[in-house]
Amino acid sequence: MKRLLLVPLLAFIALTGCSKLDIKPGVPECITKKTKDLNKRTPCDEGASVEEYTFQGKIVYTLYTGDCITDGGTEVIDSDCNTIGYLGGYPGSKEVNGVEFSTNATFIRTIWEK
Repeated sequence: MKRLLLVPLLAFIALTGCSKLDIKPGVPECITKKTKDLNKRTPCDEGASVEEYTFQGKIVYTLYTGDCITDGGTEVIDSDCNTIGYLGGYPGSKEVNGVEFSTNATFIRTIWEK
């Protein structure tokens, strides 16, 4: 009898223990992995996001940890997950590769947001 109760309990734990992130399709696997890592490591309950842009002729992604972190920065990575720069943070940087990001990047879409 105890084994009969164990099966539904394990099924319930398996189905509710994992939360699937709503990551948009068509992004490189490493971006999906970085997004999952960001979701795990950010202490913010909301405001964190991953966005896709074109910048200097390439597709790039911004990894924002959310609004709850004072002086938190936004990492900018390419489609191979190489870091190409940081925005904001303590120094308040606005440039990536010596170019102002906000005026030279074109927003494509939000990949994920919390």
